[in-house]
Amino acid sequence: CLDSEGVVHKFDSKWRKNCDDCSCSKQGIGCCTSYMRPVDYDTEKCVSIFNEETCSYEVVEKNDHSKECPVHSWVG
Repeated sequence: CLDSEGVVHKFDSKWRKNCDDCSCSKQGIGCCTSYMRPVDYDTEKCVSIFNEETCSYEVVEKNDHSKECPVHSWVG
């Protein structure tokens, strides 16, 4: 399989690139996100911040990023 950056991957191989989990099969390359997105939290008081190093979101108060906000539902 040849990915969008020109890298060749062997059949039945798996890798992570830019927080996507990808795999190669004889049918081609398939990728999906490796993280969950917060969808049910107080958007007036809080903000979600994506961390590219850990491939995860944290939800914190807009006025004080040291305080986490409760999240009631995630999708991914």
